[in-house]
Amino acid sequence: DVNLVESGGGLVQPGESLTLSCVASGFDFSTEWMYWVRQAPGKELEWVSALNDGGTNRYYADSVKGRFTISRDNAKNTMYLQMNRLKPEDTAVYFCVRFPQPGGMAILQGRKSLGRDFGDWGQGTQVTVSS
Repeated sequence: DVNLVESGGGLVQPGESLTLSCVASGFDFSTEWMYWVRQAPGKELEWVSALNDGGTNRYYADSVKGRFTISRDNAKNTMYLQMNRLKPEDTAVYFCVRFPQPGGMAILQGRKSLGRDFGDWGQGTQVTVSS
């Protein structure tokens, strides 16, 4: 079975940093695109970042571009999200997600809606940015 386990969330002040991790198992991690998706309280799911299997093509939502960095270590079956200069509006539950292609790319391009019924999702990790 596919298993995705996020960690690294917490409570930080605006301007601070956090690094999220996602450990994957149950599939060939090194051949899959991987995604970070977040859901703020009372809001819809929002894709945050995506990374191709080789770690060379990165995509970021405009809201996090320049502040967040996605990376992966295929030898450790682990994906990361380095979050810098955090803002209160970054407060959300952050999910590690495997979307099968081409559906995952369609989500990035806005041609497919984002929902929990598509792809494999971790349990999420809470990030709270507050003074």
